Amino acid sequence: MNLFDLNGKTALVTGGNGGIGLGMARGLADAGARIAIAGRDKAKNAQALKQFPGGISLEADLRDDKACRAMVDEAAQRLGRLDILVNNAGMNVRKAPQDYSLEEWKLVLDTNLTSAFVAAQAAYPHLKRAGGGKIVNIGSMMSIFGASFVAPYGASKGGIVQLTRALACAWAKDNIQVNAVLPGWIDTAMTRRARSDIQGLNENVLRRTPAGRWGEAGDLAGIAVFLCSKASDFITGTAIPADGGYSVQG
Repeated sequence: MNLFDLNGKTALVTGGNGGIGLGMARGLADAGARIAIAGRDKAKNAQALKQFPGGISLEADLRDDKACRAMVDEAAQRLGRLDILVNNAGMNVRKAPQDYSLEEWKLVLDTNLTSAFVAAQAAYPHLKRAGGGKIVNIGSMMSIFGASFVAPYGASKGGIVQLTRALACAWAKDNIQVNAVLPGWIDTAMTRRARSDIQGLNENVLRRTPAGRWGEAGDLAGIAVFLCSKASDFITGTAIPADGGYSVQG
């Protein structure tokens, strides 16, 4: 038995049309899963979908709870079942805490945290019907550390870890494992903007990361396969850094 075999499984990856989500989706597809990617950008979805023969794409604004639930139900209906949910959709607004508007706070929290909760709620009956399943929530180094310029982002990613633990406790009886991945500094469109906005960030990341480099989206493929396969059936409620050692370097 191949513990990492995902043939016959289906996976919905939110924010799966680029960056970390796309890297994880590629890993799951390479292990045999049929993929649904969800994102707001229809053209970007279509471009990403070319990498997944037999896959589907879904256009949805996950801040809208009805649209988010409909997206999950549509993925399950079109794929025939749902075995895996990867809650990856996210965004950031970088400012000093005193400068955020309440609308900006809600924008980040609704995108990063509330949508993960709503998608997990919507996925639960489908996963239960399938006899069990996997949910992977994407946190961040800001689930562990603080930074002056990411108050709502850090709050949302800290919340992801606690949400993961709560869902893991609640749904273990249904053979649903729920875990979080905490990516380190990964080379994505979001972090490229951060490098442009924050003086010295690139040098600080390279100095702090024992691996001596920024991560790549493909670096998240392996942990995605592990957490979505039978190899992790007795692992739930964890928050695993995938950061080149960033979080252990003093």
